[in-house]
Amino acid sequence: MAASCVTASELLQNIRQISLLYPNTACVIRRVSTTNSQCDSQPQPRARSSPQQLVGVVGLEVHAQINSNTKLFSSSPARFSAPPNSLVSFFDASLPGTLPVLNKQCVEAAVMTGLALNCTINKKSLFDRKHYFYADLPAGYQITQQRRPIAVDGVLSYSLLGGKTRNQVIRKRVHIKQIQLEQDSGKSLHDDARSQTLIDLNRAGVGLMELVMEPDMSCGEEAAAAVRELQLILQALGTCQGNMSEGQLRVDANVSVHRPGEPLGVRTEVKNINSARYLARAIDYEIQRQIEVLQNGGTVHNETRAYDSKSGETIPMRDKEGLQDYRFMPEPNLPPLIVYEDDASLPTGIDACQTVVVQKIKEALPELPGVKRDRLVQTYGILPEHSFTLLNEDGLVEYFEALLKATKKEPRKVIGWVTNDLLGHLKRHDMSVSQSPISAAALAELLELQEAGRISSSVAKQVFQDMWRSPGKTAPQIIQEQDLGLVSDAEHLHHICQKVLDSHPDEVHAIKNGNTKVLNKLMGLVKKATKGRADPVMVRAILQEKISR
Repeated sequence: MAASCVTASELLQNIRQISLLYPNTACVIRRVSTTNSQCDSQPQPRARSSPQQLVGVVGLEVHAQINSNTKLFSSSPARFSAPPNSLVSFFDASLPGTLPVLNKQCVEAAVMTGLALNCTINKKSLFDRKHYFYADLPAGYQITQQRRPIAVDGVLSYSLLGGKTRNQVIRKRVHIKQIQLEQDSGKSLHDDARSQTLIDLNRAGVGLMELVMEPDMSCGEEAAAAVRELQLILQALGTCQGNMSEGQLRVDANVSVHRPGEPLGVRTEVKNINSARYLARAIDYEIQRQIEVLQNGGTVHNETRAYDSKSGETIPMRDKEGLQDYRFMPEPNLPPLIVYEDDASLPTGIDACQTVVVQKIKEALPELPGVKRDRLVQTYGILPEHSFTLLNEDGLVEYFEALLKATKKEPRKVIGWVTNDLLGHLKRHDMSVSQSPISAAALAELLELQEAGRISSSVAKQVFQDMWRSPGKTAPQIIQEQDLGLVSDAEHLHHICQKVLDSHPDEVHAIKNGNTKVLNKLMGLVKKATKGRADPVMVRAILQEKISR
């Protein structure tokens, strides 16, 4: 469950068996290989007493808020930024006599996510109570899946861009230990001026998927890339909106260091990171901190830490909890969760509307990001880094493919307009692709005019700018109003070219003596004289013809 802000040092001293947060479940020991990792190229301090350097080992726990209209065990709406305590049912407030009712949509989301990550779906999973004191956890326990989660033994494949020019695709894999369903806690709001803490229970009971990644990563860059890929997968599935700024995706990082071939070191847990960029920074800082502690003869403590984005440092919070602190017990108010493989496995007389069938969910799986990137590269011949850019922006792939259908221009010529011009404008104005004032059809019309030789490339850029500022105007209208069409009158171009040559005899002499690069300067002068409307191919031919006489 995600961390809340409540701290009570006196209670922690007196109640050692009660923990504020959930245990670290990504502690399965697995030997890590960093072969071909981008992180290998990053400088690492060398141990003074050993020829082998210390390297990082990273595992993650990701809490993904399930995209559902209601909470996991109640009919209360699950909505961000509602007025405090306006979305709280009797069960969410833990009033006596209230019972949980499992949300089918949340179960289906967990199954779909497990299938997309190549997990084994447990046909029978169990719910448990995890006890601890928390001001924003009214029941004093969290309903989770500790003994038998809904999905286990998966793999997340992700990619990094490496090489000197960052265009080499390095493929990596991280093992998924388990995916478990659990409920979120509320939120504590601290008022330092009045020395009081207020509780908002709107988030209490919201459905979460906790995805536990085994320690198969070695640095912040790998961890951030894995989380970004997971975010894209969840968004493609529709099981989680993945908005990290709204807390819909929260990450805990388990970090340790060791020398290759030796046992893994003592790990620390960095809690509740809600940005992929901060995740990378927090992990790299923590690896460096642990290396320096060991090199100076110190000891790394098994503790929970927080990341301070302002200082760029991790800060100690408390000692790490153990499983015994949580006093797990079976949830008595929920029977085992049963899912079925296919329709043939459904018991006689059961209501199919009340069941979760794995085969039906499997058939509804969409094209996943990794498959889509490979398809874009193979189908359109674009560079791998372009496929990453297209997928990282919601709706950009659809825009690109709609643009290609409406223009005869080659994909490699179109991609620059999408990733540089369009995306650049969207970023500067903090807009999404769906908010673009230039539709794919409108941009295609502009590119067709350029492809047909009606306008030059520089004029096309100018028209794009005008279309952005005046969304109601089409490319042909702007070209006609501003008289931006190419000057294709040969006699007129001959006259302009001759005038340029006559006024620059030194450049003409240099070209005749073999310095052909000077021709570009003369072409630029012709372009200036025609306000960018001259056909560059025709201008070059005319200049070369006149100079060779």
